[in-house]
Amino acid sequence: MSRPGGRRAMALAGATSLAVATALLTAPPASSAGTVTATCTKTQDWGTGFGGTCTITNGTDASLNGWTLEADMPSGTAVTSVWDATKSVSGNHYTFTNAGWNGTLAAGAKASFGFNGTGPGWFTGCTVNGAACDGSGGPGGPGDDTEAPAAPSGLRTTGKTATSVSLAWNASTDNVGVTGYDVYNGSAKAASVTGTSATVSGLSAGTAYSFTVRAHDAAGNSSPASASVSVTTEEGGGGPGNGGEKVIGYFAEWGVYQRNYHVKNIETSGSADKLTHINYAFGNVQGGQCTIGDAYAATDKAYTAAQSVDGVADTWDQPLRGNFNQLRKLKKLHPDLKVIWSFGGWTWSGGFGQAAQNPAAFAESCYNLVEDPRWADVFDGIDIDWEYPNACGLTCDTSGPEALENLLSALRSKFGSNNLVTAAITADASAGGKMDATDYAGAAQYVDWYMPMTYDYFGAWAAQGPTAPHSPLTSYPGIPQQGFNSADTIAKLKSKGIPASKLLLGIGFYGRGWTGVTQSEPGGTATGAAPGTYEAGIEDYKVLKGRCPATGTVAGTAYAKCGSQWWSYDTPSTIGGKMTYAQNEGLAGAFFWELSGDTANGELITAIKNGLG
Repeated sequence: MSRPGGRRAMALAGATSLAVATALLTAPPASSAGTVTATCTKTQDWGTGFGGTCTITNGTDASLNGWTLEADMPSGTAVTSVWDATKSVSGNHYTFTNAGWNGTLAAGAKASFGFNGTGPGWFTGCTVNGAACDGSGGPGGPGDDTEAPAAPSGLRTTGKTATSVSLAWNASTDNVGVTGYDVYNGSAKAASVTGTSATVSGLSAGTAYSFTVRAHDAAGNSSPASASVSVTTEEGGGGPGNGGEKVIGYFAEWGVYQRNYHVKNIETSGSADKLTHINYAFGNVQGGQCTIGDAYAATDKAYTAAQSVDGVADTWDQPLRGNFNQLRKLKKLHPDLKVIWSFGGWTWSGGFGQAAQNPAAFAESCYNLVEDPRWADVFDGIDIDWEYPNACGLTCDTSGPEALENLLSALRSKFGSNNLVTAAITADASAGGKMDATDYAGAAQYVDWYMPMTYDYFGAWAAQGPTAPHSPLTSYPGIPQQGFNSADTIAKLKSKGIPASKLLLGIGFYGRGWTGVTQSEPGGTATGAAPGTYEAGIEDYKVLKGRCPATGTVAGTAYAKCGSQWWSYDTPSTIGGKMTYAQNEGLAGAFFWELSGDTANGELITAIKNGLG
């Protein structure tokens, strides 16, 4: 999510969980014939907080126009953020009402909403449209149902680490309604969930396991077991509380001009030793095909001995110069370093719509370009940075919710299992936002990892403010948009069934700022964007750390008031906190935009590396 001159993304964020949590229900149920029912499940619990979801089922024979779910929370427990519903609170009593798009339910249809909370308690006294959530007292109650659901099909692995395995399966059918699924590790129950995915954690590294799934209904009828799937966990760490160690940095192709940042700087700053992957940004998408962005910078710019990674000057007749040749030299110094060619970004995403009309032809063109014999040894795969499928970025796309999945499926088929296929994706997990416009869960099976762009939540495109940190880790009182924070984003992606082992946390090596500000704390008014070196409202960390030092922190990130300017950005200290979060969530690691924003000695990348261990 970027463009020459700076990163920009005006929408983001989201909410909590997937996990292997036990279902802690207010009212066990789901669909009793002739009644409207609701099932509320705690999908994740980390002691001081939790994530959850409620599913409303229209078990009547008529369309339902609107729903309201009410419940009480014990003292010391609170729901802090909600998506796909609106929330009102009176004391300890919570009322959740449908959003505009999910209030009308056909007979037998369902709608769900999710939420984050704090404290150890859970719902009591659940009602939906004024009646008990379990449908008790209605006709055809659960006790009349003696038919078990069909066995789940299509059980498969969607990800694994050394200590966890992520699974998904196809929904079962039932004469009344399936209320949940039990996941078995051998003969032992390992998880109970309401959706069709789960992550089983607490496993041993390098160990073979066999999993099955059974469906159950509100009457307690349990299905036969699904076909089993065998999985061997990875060697080494990586589960929740023991996250991965990927450190992925973007190198901006155009940085060799005004910014005077070259591949050699990656080496001299010490960053190359800390990186696991470099994303080379960006290739273009034109005419339904992958194309080179700036051929001069990529393949032709000549480097002197002093400018070159290895101290050897380019010659006029060598077949490959430019960034690609410098990256080749860097990889020779660091044999474990991988380089991925990223296509799209903020400016060049408009071509993906045409590409989605013929995914196979697009994949063919990308493979031929990335694997061109002149530089095939430089690249280890492809990254897609589509801003945004079936939603609006610089332009609006109407390719449909399956477009990204179709594109990534074609790329995986063409690039095979020996190349990396990754994607930078929206962090807009607001109710009905960009994350809900595309089937990111379905597409996840084709990628090695996703990079949700957990920055640019807020900025001076809202010229009058309110001032707000552009990369908050968590929500905070007064945040301009609920759900616009990293923790909610990661949580909502997990709740969609995307395993933590396929998610990285995004960090910005820059700040966003306003001018005309009088208030030191977030939430102040402004008159416009603060001046920046290359673009108004944005500035590199290496500049801000000296020009406008941090004066406070909010929601896990730093902010600064200097004169009439107000900036927010991450520091080594706040990055350390974010890496602790990434580890605790079992994420694959972290990525950042982009290398040239760091100091000459790599302060920020050092904080990422040290934080991930």
